[in-house]
Amino acid sequence: MLDVIADHFDWLSNPTAWVALFTLVVLEIVLGIDNLIFISILTNKLPQEHRARARTLGIGAALIMRLLLLATISYIVKLTAPLFTLFDHAFSWRDLILIAGGLFLVWKATREIHHSVDPDADKSQMIGRTVQLSLGGAIFQILLLDLVFSIDSIITAVGMTDEIAIMYIAVIAAVTVMLLAVNPLSAFIEKNPTIVMLALGFLLMIGMTLIADGMGYHVPKGYIYAAMGFSAMVEGLNMLARRRNAKAKSGGAQR
Repeated sequence: MLDVIADHFDWLSNPTAWVALFTLVVLEIVLGIDNLIFISILTNKLPQEHRARARTLGIGAALIMRLLLLATISYIVKLTAPLFTLFDHAFSWRDLILIAGGLFLVWKATREIHHSVDPDADKSQMIGRTVQLSLGGAIFQILLLDLVFSIDSIITAVGMTDEIAIMYIAVIAAVTVMLLAVNPLSAFIEKNPTIVMLALGFLLMIGMTLIADGMGYHVPKGYIYAAMGFSAMVEGLNMLARRRNAKAKSGGAQR
């Protein structure tokens, strides 16, 4: 019995395992950004008193889902097995899940962009909708995307290490960071309306990337996050310019 327990923790003395753990934690956090942006935008549409609860439930569900998927990791790995071939590409369950999640993200981001451009477009549809239904709808959509991102996250983890303990630690650490970051990120997005459009553009791009990945056209994640980082930097410069212009105008008005 003691030998079995020792076998589960023998990686603690292996420096390579610690490097894999650190790398996987960072990677899981980066992969969680997509989910975090979606949760922030979605929950900001809820009444103020329900937002924190929806975020906690959504991220908590993401943690539970990823831990459950890790517990069935032998089945998750089989999701990459080909089911059928179409257009010279062998589709697996993972591909179908990524395509479905990508289509949902594209639809959701497009719909939210339309609402931002024309906020009165669906006002008639909002009449009679209760807070409970809105909260339930938000949780359902978060769970749907949690499933897509969780499967992709677990398959990525499997490709980096064989130690199940390292996978569990990395997932828990990444979701903990998400839980700590979601409220500040949501508040920042709410205070800066132009960030909403930028974040929706990110979701649109992520959705298209998921569809392309599911169709067999892999886009390196580094390119995606480099584009997101550059866009965020440009928007940051625009925000800084707007603040300085506002200060200059207020100073001129006081004179």
